[in-house]
Amino acid sequence: MAARERTERLQGSQLARHIADALAELQAEAVVVLDISRVAGFTDYFVIATAKSPRQFEALAHVVEREVPAETGAAKPRREGKSDSGWQLFDYGDVVVHLLTPEQRHYYGLEQLWSGGTPLLRIE
Repeated sequence: MAARERTERLQGSQLARHIADALAELQAEAVVVLDISRVAGFTDYFVIATAKSPRQFEALAHVVEREVPAETGAAKPRREGKSDSGWQLFDYGDVVVHLLTPEQRHYYGLEQLWSGGTPLLRIE
């Protein structure tokens, strides 16, 4: 297998699952991995998770932004939003991670909006 293929696989479903597992370890609620590759041209996977408190939100963001790249060799993600806004997005290219408060998750309804995607993993 060529190095490029290994890297793409890491950045795809394996990276999404690794992120989901890391978020679940910190007790994120309703962690979901959606394969949206057939309905979106800008990414292949969404990882969506809910933080129950500001402190947990910061811990989850730290894991996604710093620990996951260190553990997997993935490039540091681009970051949008601020934790105090109740929504942050981390863009790894093939994987986009959404961290939300319960209120923001309900408001944006990402799973309904992207219902054409295929759920690969749900951790309640």
